[in-house]
Amino acid sequence: MASAALGPLCLCWALGPAAATAPNILLLLMDDMGWGDLGVFGEPSKETPNLDQMAAEGMLFLDFYTASPLCSPSRAALLTGRLPVRNGFYTTNGHARNAYTPQDIVGGIPDSELLLPELLKKAGYTNKIIGKWHLGHRPRFHPLRHGFDEWFGSPNCHFGPYDSRERPNIPVYRDWDMVGRYYEDFKIDLKTGEANLTQFYLQEALDFISKQQASQQPFFLYWAIDATHAPVYASKQFLGTSQRGLYGDAVREIDDSIGKILKHLQQLGISENTFVFFTSDNGAALISAPRQGGSNGPFLCGKQTTFEGGMREPAIAWWPGHIPAGGVSHQLASVMDLFSTSLSLAGVQPPSDRQIDGIDLLPVMLQGRLIDRPIFYYRGNELMAVRAGLYKAHYWTWSNSWEEHSKGIDFCPGQSVAGVTTHTQEEHTYLPLLFHLGRDPGEKYPLSFASEEYQRAVEHISGLVQQHKASLVPGQPQLNVCDQAVMNWSPPGCEKLGKCLKAPESDPKKCSWPH
Repeated sequence: MASAALGPLCLCWALGPAAATAPNILLLLMDDMGWGDLGVFGEPSKETPNLDQMAAEGMLFLDFYTASPLCSPSRAALLTGRLPVRNGFYTTNGHARNAYTPQDIVGGIPDSELLLPELLKKAGYTNKIIGKWHLGHRPRFHPLRHGFDEWFGSPNCHFGPYDSRERPNIPVYRDWDMVGRYYEDFKIDLKTGEANLTQFYLQEALDFISKQQASQQPFFLYWAIDATHAPVYASKQFLGTSQRGLYGDAVREIDDSIGKILKHLQQLGISENTFVFFTSDNGAALISAPRQGGSNGPFLCGKQTTFEGGMREPAIAWWPGHIPAGGVSHQLASVMDLFSTSLSLAGVQPPSDRQIDGIDLLPVMLQGRLIDRPIFYYRGNELMAVRAGLYKAHYWTWSNSWEEHSKGIDFCPGQSVAGVTTHTQEEHTYLPLLFHLGRDPGEKYPLSFASEEYQRAVEHISGLVQQHKASLVPGQPQLNVCDQAVMNWSPPGCEKLGKCLKAPESDPKKCSWPH
């Protein structure tokens, strides 16, 4: 692959005269933040000055994608460099169903998968995750068993509060042990939206960076915070400060925090030896908008769908002295590329015993190159669409079922496009719906089947699909089985806090995934 071929060359670029050691790596992963939530992407209230400045000092990616329109699979893809259908983060309980890791999920990240922190550790990196893990909450899936050295955060979303009888509140961990639970020890006021979690996550990041700078050891920091995931929250000093309401308050606090992190790197004198990348796990959750959800700009639909609004993400690369300031790239890129790029930065070869879907983006960021590659849009076990260049071919379309839609669950509010945002699963395998995303970024005007442009583009994309499917070996699905007994009843460390709860009898069942 391109990443393997360019890896050694890119490492030479990365470790030029300004960098004496392998660079630190800081990945800032937002939760449900949309392409249209940043001022630099056109958000009209312009309330993200620090992220906008980060973009001005680095490189903006306009065509950056997640690997899944839902949280857990996209995070698994980022940390393995592999599509969820390969690494097991999908379900076969239904066709083209989104699945994730709620409390009752039995599965998680398989031991057979090699995660980014495991590989970086071999190059002498110290690795920390701050925020949401979401790759399985049972002890065998603990992030410290998969390459991380430190953790402050939670295994699941901050849903709740729960009554501790039907289900427990989600634990918050420091390293191996829980140190409390959401709503009990880590307060989230659902009426006002007040919570101090982003401030905790900010301080954890600043302290870790300071400690690693003092030790002179390279670090990998995965800052995976979740303030923009419903129920949205912000600390008191940011509440009521945004024109956008509570969601905007959360975005403003995140922007402020990232500004402080970047300033801290500069003050410590390590900004030129720290590669920073900002993005989101999936598109904004329009079902929660506008109070509890963000904006996907000009794109169609949002989270849960494989339309552009569900999978195209805001993305900024920042590395002073290496990435030229003010860059804008049209490279088709993916969260999986962060895996391959990080390995290249560290001088670590990607695993050769498995298919890696991510490519090394260093030639793009440091030399302004464009690498020819497709983007595959998966929803569960189905390849829904493929993008090559400016053309996107839909092989299946589906927003959600009529049954769910009738309950008010709408992933495309105000954006119905006849024959496109369908409420039944519509197959287009033999005659794909084709859009030109340059002329039509909102996917409203399918190209005529009879046009030469259509036939030429579909012929090219069909070849890419055949090649992709020929190499596809699906992983064992991890998101099929649910069991109330595996919830966070008695996490490690609960006995020290007197917070162990009695689990019900085991009763494994097929998980139900309606979307």
